[in-house]
Amino acid sequence: MRLSELQTGDKAFIVKVNGSGAFRKRILEMGFVRGQEVRSILNAPLKDPIKYGIMEYEVSLRRSEAVLIEISKLKEDVVYAVDNDKTD
Repeated sequence: MRLSELQTGDKAFIVKVNGSGAFRKRILEMGFVRGQEVRSILNAPLKDPIKYGIMEYEVSLRRSEAVLIEISKLKEDVVYAVDNDKTD
């Protein structure tokens, strides 16, 4: 599931951040790291941007950015992803 698919009011956990370069660095520095809980606060009327809550602050992302972040509503899926990364 992608962060852009998270419904307003729902919570999930970051599984993986795709992308590269400045975007990836900026997103990771903002706290979008594996295992971190994130919640969808508000979808703008034209669907862009989307406001998220992460680590005690709020951040708005473009839908094109949010689609690069993989999430899961289950914490166990994050642990499974970590285990799979170690075997690759």
